Amino acid sequence: MEHVLDWQSPLWRLGVAVLLGAIVGLQRGWVTRNQQEGQRVAGIRTYSLVGLLGGLIGLLAGIYSAVILGFALVALSAVITIAYLSSQRLAVNLSITGLIGILLTFLLGCLAVSGEPVVAVSAAVVTAIILDMKQELHAAIAKVQEYELDAALRLLLISVVLLPLLPNEGFGPWKAINPFEIWWMVVLIAAISFVGYFAIRIGGPRKGILFTSLFAGLSSSTALTLQFSNLSKQETALSPLLASGILISCGTMFPRILFLCSVINARLVAIVAVPMALMMVCFYLPAIWVWLKNPMAGYQAPQVKRSPLALPSALAFGVVLLVIVVLAQALQEWFGNTGTYVLSAVSGITDVDAITLALGRQSQNQLSLQTAGFAIVLAACVNSLVKMLMACFAGSRTLASYVVLPVVISLCAAALWAWLAFR
Repeated sequence: MEHVLDWQSPLWRLGVAVLLGAIVGLQRGWVTRNQQEGQRVAGIRTYSLVGLLGGLIGLLAGIYSAVILGFALVALSAVITIAYLSSQRLAVNLSITGLIGILLTFLLGCLAVSGEPVVAVSAAVVTAIILDMKQELHAAIAKVQEYELDAALRLLLISVVLLPLLPNEGFGPWKAINPFEIWWMVVLIAAISFVGYFAIRIGGPRKGILFTSLFAGLSSSTALTLQFSNLSKQETALSPLLASGILISCGTMFPRILFLCSVINARLVAIVAVPMALMMVCFYLPAIWVWLKNPMAGYQAPQVKRSPLALPSALAFGVVLLVIVVLAQALQEWFGNTGTYVLSAVSGITDVDAITLALGRQSQNQLSLQTAGFAIVLAACVNSLVKMLMACFAGSRTLASYVVLPVVISLCAAALWAWLAFR
């Protein structure tokens, strides 16, 4: 029985090669199901046979020489090219997707008998899905603007190309500067901004405030607070909805902090989870109440104009993170915990991500979890207070009236937690 079920047997591998050919051929056959016999270049039978052919050639190449694989691939390419040119006499179709599918099926058949059957079948399934998504992919490409495509390519450049090239080790004073970690955070912030942009775009203008607020909270709730505050003076009638958007964005900052902590040092989550949850609830509940009390009927949702990638902001964030990482290490060395708390308060005026990442990294070895956790909560409190002041001085009175009380309550909740935790 063990011999019959030997998955390393050439017969089983050839069976896998035929199966993966049938997977791809099923999709291609369905697409051309309405064509008459003799007008289809390849269907489920042809693709299954191509998979089997690839498996047999793979076996022969393993026994004799890999040169056989090269000759077989050239011969198959010549055959399908002739078949493609002949089919052009019946119907003009410039697409060569089917031809590439045949060559890919052949190579996957070879791979299946060469020791990687799982990889081959997985690749065959992915191939069939890609072939089947022709209309969806073409429709999506038609909707993409040029600047959005540029942003996507830049995101791939800074993540897939540049990130792996950076050294993952400490440099500079106290070995505090890690180029890989700092650039990875730049990529993270840029990616969050990119995802948030397209979520807003897909959501449509009616849900603009809601989606904008949620995803601005994932990148920069401070920028959204300033923009919505200024907008509330121009569109006074929208002030309640804009205030709700500010509260939603500010509330989203707290799960973002928890996420960053979990990425850098998961042990920090247990320290800051309670105050972050309390402050988030203090923002979200009033936001929901204001949103439900003031329906959007008759209102045109504001559009937040920004680049999908926001790369300059991400690069600026990287510079800020670099400075804060060095300062955090220096102040910890010179003044102990007091220096860390001062830096957290100052950093919270503009941003909480940089200090969260810096303290999370320090808490792995030099800084205690309790000190890092309290400093992160302190930065979040200062940042919330700054956004409240923005709403008061830059926004309308109606907007300020909705924003002030939730912020004050959240600060009181954080203060109560600090008193109970550190008394």
